[in-house]
Amino acid sequence: MNKVFYLSNCDTCKRIITKLSLKEKGFELQDIKTNKISTEQLNELKELAGSYQALFSKVSRKYKELNLAAVALSEKDYCNYILQEYTFLKRPVIISGKQIFIGNAQKTIEEAEKLLNV
Repeated sequence: MNKVFYLSNCDTCKRIITKLSLKEKGFELQDIKTNKISTEQLNELKELAGSYQALFSKVSRKYKELNLAAVALSEKDYCNYILQEYTFLKRPVIISGKQIFIGNAQKTIEEAEKLLNV
């Protein structure tokens, strides 16, 4: 599977998609705001990532609003929050075969570039 979970109104996501030429390479793009991530999809991402926590964004506005830093979250909590609110998923999530790249950290994008031979 070659897929990207992203937000279409996120300039960082758009820049990364363009930089890696993901549209041209036939990656399926799923805007998680208009096409919410399903439980099945999230479970598949978790299998590749190793945990729901790895997929969870602690920099989202909702994380701060709900004061989740003060709460000990379980894997089930991470899963439920991501399913309830799209902003809790780190973005973008790029899947190429059995490889997963989560978030927009420079190191993550460089690793994706190497794999995709950009």
